[in-house]
Amino acid sequence: MQKPKTFNAIVTATPGKKNFPEFVVTASMDEVEFGYFDSIKREVEPKQDWTRKLYKEKPEVLKLDLQRCLHNQNIFKADMDDFKQRLNKTEGSHILQTITGCEWDDESNEVKGFQQFGFDGEDFISLDMQTETWIAPKTQAVVIKHLWDAAKGRTKYIKDIHTLECPKMLQEYMPYGRSFLQRTELPSVSFLQKTPSSPVCCHATGFYPDRADLFWRKDGEEIHEGVEKGQILPNHDGTFQMSSELNVSLIKHEDWRRYDCVFQLSGLTEDIVSMLDKTQIQTNWVSPSEFPVGPVVGGAAGVVLLLVISGVLYCCWRNRNDFQPVDEETSSEGSKTSQEEISLAENS
Repeated sequence: MQKPKTFNAIVTATPGKKNFPEFVVTASMDEVEFGYFDSIKREVEPKQDWTRKLYKEKPEVLKLDLQRCLHNQNIFKADMDDFKQRLNKTEGSHILQTITGCEWDDESNEVKGFQQFGFDGEDFISLDMQTETWIAPKTQAVVIKHLWDAAKGRTKYIKDIHTLECPKMLQEYMPYGRSFLQRTELPSVSFLQKTPSSPVCCHATGFYPDRADLFWRKDGEEIHEGVEKGQILPNHDGTFQMSSELNVSLIKHEDWRRYDCVFQLSGLTEDIVSMLDKTQIQTNWVSPSEFPVGPVVGGAAGVVLLLVISGVLYCCWRNRNDFQPVDEETSSEGSKTSQEEISLAENS
């Protein structure tokens, strides 16, 4: 059975932020970003070659996508005003986000729509498409729930967009994106370790699709004790990465070769198996005894030590909240730092 096709858009409104667009949309299909819009440029920017081809051959689709973005910008502005007034937060800068879209099974034709809002970085309110009512997980969201439940025409319109219009969009995009979205890319697999006493991390990156598994074996049998598996995370190029740590502190050196890391990718019959070998482990750790000493090279040693500390490998990433505050300064710096750490882990 094929995996249902998915379309989702992440919409962010941050009015009052200096040098930052008040309204941003990132659109993805099957978890691959294909389009972008913001209130400064006010144009839809294709992010994939197949999207550019679609817009070139069907300019009416580009025009319609632009109209959707401009229309949603106005709706989002009204929603932000509702949130600030009803929550008595008219002062200061606030952030409103939504994750919206649908899942469409082209075999059964079953459609599942979804829309979830976040306010100031926290999950806030979501729509139950079956009952056409709003769910408020937080007490302060109840006032918005009552307001939106009373607007039944608006709720019905939102449901129709997600269950009727959204699948049509997927059907429009799929012929162009199929070859890209149904491709298979194998990962590069490497062993990483912070210090000789740290767990060994098996890191696979650059694979597609995201239907994959990564696990440790001993003597050919999968093991779970002493293993901590990370989540599958997206890379900037549309591929994915994941990692799994093995606690090697109690493993004798002569037994290391009894362990291996196995990567499995949906659709492939052969696994990628990497035997645990100390000589293949990449690390930024340097023994203190290896640092040069003396007044002439002391400064250089200090620089090396600083690089070692700053280059500690963050191998297994933890779960993140669906909604996170957006800040033009911290966001750009955080993204830059994360990319540098990943690059260092892959290239060290």
